[in-house]
Amino acid sequence: MTAISATTTSERFFIQRDTLGNTRFSADPDAPAQRPLLEGQARLAVEHFALTANNITYASFGQSMKYWQFFPAGDEAWGCLPVWGYASVLESRVDGLALGQRVYGYLPAGTHLVVQASKVSARGFVDAAAHREELAAVYNQYSFVDAAEPQDRHAEGLQAVLRPLFTTSFLIDDFLDDNHFFGAEQVVLSSASSKTAYGTAFCLAQRRGSAGAPQVVGLTSAANRAFTQSLGCYDLVLSYDELPNLDAATVAVYVDFAGSAALRRQVHEHFGERLAYSSSIGGTHWQALGSASRLPGPRPTLFFAPAQIAKRSAPPPEGWGAAELQRRLAVAWRAFIGAVDKPEAGLLNIIWRVGAPALDAGYQALLAGRADAREGLMVSLVGR
Repeated sequence: MTAISATTTSERFFIQRDTLGNTRFSADPDAPAQRPLLEGQARLAVEHFALTANNITYASFGQSMKYWQFFPAGDEAWGCLPVWGYASVLESRVDGLALGQRVYGYLPAGTHLVVQASKVSARGFVDAAAHREELAAVYNQYSFVDAAEPQDRHAEGLQAVLRPLFTTSFLIDDFLDDNHFFGAEQVVLSSASSKTAYGTAFCLAQRRGSAGAPQVVGLTSAANRAFTQSLGCYDLVLSYDELPNLDAATVAVYVDFAGSAALRRQVHEHFGERLAYSSSIGGTHWQALGSASRLPGPRPTLFFAPAQIAKRSAPPPEGWGAAELQRRLAVAWRAFIGAVDKPEAGLLNIIWRVGAPALDAGYQALLAGRADAREGLMVSLVGR
C-alpha cells in the first residue's frame, strides 16, 4: 500500500431521512482510522464541493431515486448527502492511480471516500463498489484533473456549482426538442431563478427564431423576479401569483423544478387539456411535495437525466454516441459559462466557506429557501 500524509480531520455530514432539517456530524466512515483499504481500493481526501438546491433534490428524493445508496450511512434512519466536488488520492492499492492525483466527481459531504477503482484510464476511473453497481452509471465516473494545470479555484467553483446542474438543463432541453416540445407553443418553468431552471431556459433560448421554438416562461417568487428577468433567457417572467395571467388557450409544457404540489395543481387546473406535458425535475420546495394524482391534464412524469444520457450515448442511428454527446454538451457549457460568468453582470458569485458549521448553515439556508440565487456556495471541511 502507498499513502501520503493524511489530514487529521475526519467527519461526514448526515441527514435524518424523514426529517430533512435534522442533521449531525460524525466520524467519516471512510477515514483511515475507520476503514483499512483492500486490494483494488483507493482512499480519496475530499477537498471542496458545491452546495446547491440540487442537493436538496438529492435529499428530497433520496429514498425513491436511491441517492442515499451511493454513500451508505450505516443507519437506515440517516443518509449521507451526495455532492459534486474535488478530491485527491490519499492512499492507493490500485495500479495506475497515483498518490496526489486530483479528481472531480460525485462525493459524500465529508472528508474521505473509499472507491473500488475500475477502468482506470488517462481520463479517470469508475467506482465499481458492489453497492453502486446497480445505480446510475453517470454518478460513478470520476474525471482526473490535469496536474499540469495550476489550480484555479474560481474555475473549480464554477464547475462544481454549475456543471452538474447545467448537464441536467442540457438534457431537459434535448428531451423536449427530441419530442418536438409535445406540440406546445410555450414552456413554463417553475423555480425559474434556480440554476437548473435558468440553465434550461438558456438552452431553450438558443432556439429563438428557429421553426417550432416555444416561448420560454419563468415562474418565480416576487423577490426573485427582477433577478430572473435580468438573466435574459426568459421571454416572460411572472411571479407565482400572476400565473392566471398566462393565456390558458396556448398549448404549454410545464417543467417543474419547484416540486410544489399546490403550484403543480394550479398549473394543471389553469391549462387543463391544453397542457401537453408535465415534467417533474426537482424539489426545491421540498416541504410542498405531494401526490400527483387526480390532476387535470397529463400525469406528471419524473425526468431522469441518466436515461436521456443513455439514449444519446447509444451509437448512431439510435443515439449520438458518447463522444458526440460530450462534444455537444461541451459546446453548450462554454456558451452558458460565457453568458453567466461576467462579474459586471452580477449573475453569479462563488462563495467559499470552511468548516462543519458553514456546511450545516449553507444546507439549512437552501432547505429553507433562503439562499441567494446570485450565489454559488463552495464548502471545505479541511480548510483547503
